[in-house]
Amino acid sequence: MNKSELVESMASAAGISKAAAEKSLTAFLDAVTDALAKGDKVTLVGFGTFSVSARAARQGRNPQTGATIKIPSRKVARFKAGSKLADAVK
Repeated sequence: MNKSELVESMASAAGISKAAAEKSLTAFLDAVTDALAKGDKVTLVGFGTFSVSARAARQGRNPQTGATIKIPSRKVARFKAGSKLADAVK
């Protein structure tokens, strides 16, 4: 499912226009992005938790040449599914 399909599904489920559903989805995504950028967690009970995790610097290999390269540390976004979501996917 892509963004336009999600917007269409949200609009029909909520009985609202596609424009309103797209605004709602965009506002949600912006709020989650802003919270993660600040280092906060976003928890939706039963659905899951969005968080930021630090990935340590490490050594890697260039698969074409076999040369060792240094991969710098960085922060990455993580999502852990909640119990209701995990049960629904089973």
